[in-house]
Amino acid sequence: MRINKYLAMHNFATRKGADELIKKGYVFINGRKAVLGDQVYREGEVEVSDKVPKKNYVYYAYNKAVDVSTNPDINTKDILQVTKFPETVFPIGRLDKDSRGLILMTNDGRVTDRLLAPQYVHEKEYTVKVEPNFSDKFIELMANGVHFDKFISKKCKVWKTTSKSKDTFNIILTEGKKRQIRRMCEALHHTVVNLKRIRVMNIELGRLNEGEYRVINGEELDTLLKSLQLR
Repeated sequence: MRINKYLAMHNFATRKGADELIKKGYVFINGRKAVLGDQVYREGEVEVSDKVPKKNYVYYAYNKAVDVSTNPDINTKDILQVTKFPETVFPIGRLDKDSRGLILMTNDGRVTDRLLAPQYVHEKEYTVKVEPNFSDKFIELMANGVHFDKFISKKCKVWKTTSKSKDTFNIILTEGKKRQIRRMCEALHHTVVNLKRIRVMNIELGRLNEGEYRVINGEELDTLLKSLQLR
């Protein structure tokens, strides 16, 4: 196994971060200073120097508004320019400019790797308003998998937001294709007019106003990192 993959699997850093540790001489294999591309074998002993500067990881829940983007262009506002965070952070994943709601912001690349890697399964919950009004059959079809663009979505949980709702539903996804909910609805002849992400794993949007953020810490952070196998 390559040394950077080994370090990432053991939560020392991301693969990119591991490469930086190796370049700076902080990593040893069987007492020898490691170099980029080294292999670790079953009998190998890997050490990371205790002189590695400790990074202060921070985690925020942020309520993104419409027309604010995690991947800005000339027609959208950059999430990092609209809101000033105390530390240098980056968004985890994406939420298109036409959608709003919860984005996790952090400087911990390990969280990005675990949340976005396809081999891990994590829930994301959304509230979606569509037009025209939907039927019970629409809810059933959304839940059982929708065929769009040569792709079939995984079965998921879908329910009316209220018992009498005819245009708004909640959906929990464990996958993240680009503009997936919009494409699923379009395949069933409905148009999304409002899409809001309200939860990522155990982190809930709650009462955050648009453009506001809050620190994720304590038991909430502990639960998140344990779910990602980072604690």
